[in-house]
Amino acid sequence: MLVNGQVADLGTRVDPERDHIAVDGRPIGAASDLTVLMLHKPAGMVTTMRDDRGRPCVGDLVRDRPERLFHVGRLDEDTEGLLLLTNDGDLAHRLMHPSLGVQKTYVATVSGRITEGTARRLCAGVHLEDGSARADAVTIRMAGDQRSVVELVLHEGRKRIVRRMLKSVGHPVLHLLRTCLGPLQLGDLPVGAMRALDAEEISALTAEL
Repeated sequence: MLVNGQVADLGTRVDPERDHIAVDGRPIGAASDLTVLMLHKPAGMVTTMRDDRGRPCVGDLVRDRPERLFHVGRLDEDTEGLLLLTNDGDLAHRLMHPSLGVQKTYVATVSGRITEGTARRLCAGVHLEDGSARADAVTIRMAGDQRSVVELVLHEGRKRIVRRMLKSVGHPVLHLLRTCLGPLQLGDLPVGAMRALDAEEISALTAEL
């Protein structure tokens, strides 16, 4: 990544209103033209800009904005949480490219009592129909006889990967929330609300590239 023509070190701070940022020679978010929005996607909404079947979609929430926006990756219909929208399609693609390995954090409410042994299995890797998958970190937040709450951090971006991993170890997901994407945190952003990223957040995000 280049900032104002110079190679940027990891953690370099940039001001998207003034600095020129380029990846592989291509400008991203030419200063004030860059838009990056954080959305708390509700459950029951599909991650598309338009839906031919008439289902509620994230595009409905930004229909009146002047920019042509792209969603950064996807959350399945039943999953809620942090989703980014940007007018830079290349930025969206790069953030989700498997080679970059941007970390994502999820909090899952699952059926049954999850144990530390199961958490270790998820970190060691589980076998799925399309290959093995492993979490970078698993933290049990609450373990009860009927249900448990567990936090997973992973680089994976395959379809419904968190749900499939947890089902494979005997704990079907009851509710799933994405709380972090790279350095960005959902925080207390209400369900269905969105906000623009500030300069510091965009700087941290582009440092991931």
